[in-house]
Amino acid sequence: MPKTLILTKNAQQDLDEAFQWYQEQNHGLGQEFIRCVDAKLSEISRNPLHHQIVFREKVHRALTNRFPFSIYFINEDDIITVFAILHQRRSPESWKTRTE
Repeated sequence: MPKTLILTKNAQQDLDEAFQWYQEQNHGLGQEFIRCVDAKLSEISRNPLHHQIVFREKVHRALTNRFPFSIYFINEDDIITVFAILHQRRSPESWKTRTE
C-alpha cells in the first residue's frame, strides 16, 4: 500500500519554479515536467526504500526521468516528506539545510 507523501513548502516552491521555467521555454513542457515528477513521486510512495540514501542514513534521493532533477525525501513510519526537488546542476549541498 502506498504511503502518504507530503511536500514541504520549499519543495512545492521548487516544483512551481521549475514548472514556470519549463513552461516559458516551450508551452506544454511545464506540464510534461509535472507529469514526470508526479510519476516519480508515485513510485516513491509505493517503494521508498528503493531509492539511494544520501545523507545521515535517513535522506533518500530519487532521480526523475527525462528531466535532470533530484527529489530528496525522508521516509518515516507511515509518511514520506519531500523537502527538495532540485535541478541536478545546483549545489549538491543546497538541500542539506532543509533537513534540520
